[in-house]
Amino acid sequence: MKYSVEEVLQFVAEEDVKFIRLAFCDVYGRQKNISIMPEELPRAFKYGIAFDASAVAGFGDETHSDLFIHPDPETLAFLPWRPEHGKVVRMFSSISYPDGRPFECDTRSLLKRAVEEASKEGFSFYFGAEQEFYLFKLDDDGKVTREPYDEAGYMDIAPDERGENIRREVCLTLEQMGIRPESSHHEEGPGQNEIDFRYSDALAAADNAMTFQTVVKTVASRNGIAADFSAKPLKGKPGNGFHINISVKPDDDITNMRYVMAGILDKVTDITAFLNPTDNSYERFGEDKAPGYVSWSHENRSQLIRVPAAVGEYRRFELRSPDPTANPYLAFALLIYAGLDGIRNKTALPEETNYNLYKADEETLAKFKKLPSGIESARKKAGESEFVKKYVPAKILNIYLND
Repeated sequence: MKYSVEEVLQFVAEEDVKFIRLAFCDVYGRQKNISIMPEELPRAFKYGIAFDASAVAGFGDETHSDLFIHPDPETLAFLPWRPEHGKVVRMFSSISYPDGRPFECDTRSLLKRAVEEASKEGFSFYFGAEQEFYLFKLDDDGKVTREPYDEAGYMDIAPDERGENIRREVCLTLEQMGIRPESSHHEEGPGQNEIDFRYSDALAAADNAMTFQTVVKTVASRNGIAADFSAKPLKGKPGNGFHINISVKPDDDITNMRYVMAGILDKVTDITAFLNPTDNSYERFGEDKAPGYVSWSHENRSQLIRVPAAVGEYRRFELRSPDPTANPYLAFALLIYAGLDGIRNKTALPEETNYNLYKADEETLAKFKKLPSGIESARKKAGESEFVKKYVPAKILNIYLND
């Protein structure tokens, strides 16, 4: 349900809400928040709430450190793990300078602009997120170990796999927050799990991806374990993917979907630094169903883009290179712009690849462009890209290239 300002004020007054969390994220997608009391909420809606941006990664230094948070009433959700009496609610927020100018490092606003640009050209993009994560045990001092919560494999069941109750609690918590999980299961790695979401509009999908990581980490902590969303938590074991399912409307004859796919394939190496922003991200590529080359195919999980077997409203394609360390707002914005570029230029989709690229010989692999092999090569590619310079604000680009 999407709320108005008046409905939020009424909800807070009638439902014994004592704390309101105004949530945002830094340029890397790490969620932050500031809590206010109900009496401050009208001021937050009218003027925003000031905070010290110099302490947030990528938001500037002490010279001009004041920024304002503006809550988005449509994103109101209560936090089910907080006390029933004296409830806590959360709203995602936009960020501005004191004079009202949008803050260029606010990636949620960047995604909103991408959605608006697509809408002006008559297109709507939809995203479905699949994020994988590991569950690890804690030691006697409460520190995270590298010992998996179980030793189960793909889609195993209890008692061999122990993540079933964690996933159940996560799904029920998300439902209480108005977010609809689609499916959940144990993944291939020991202690590795996945929960998938039904597709939604780009902004809601990014908000849900942010909420998902918070809920998983919270539920894991409440159960005396830890959740890890890093790209490759265990050497020699499957990495964590952030598979992004993408569709576009209108697309009655799948022509636009093919253009969008072509646009993303054309620009994917330029934007890999944002889809895979850590050193650890590149340890995942090229093995255990993580792509290493720029290619596509129907149903083939060794490819960068897979077109699943689906019809009607479920028709989509899946980008398999991103990992959960990506900022979803920035990632979705760049994918929209790349897709629009494909539509505008009627970019031709490369020939479909039906090889298993994990088993292909060197001669076969030599036909394909490789994804960047490390964070430095990905940054170099991004820094040379006119596409990236056009759509990524200079401040954000400088942070990603020079961190």
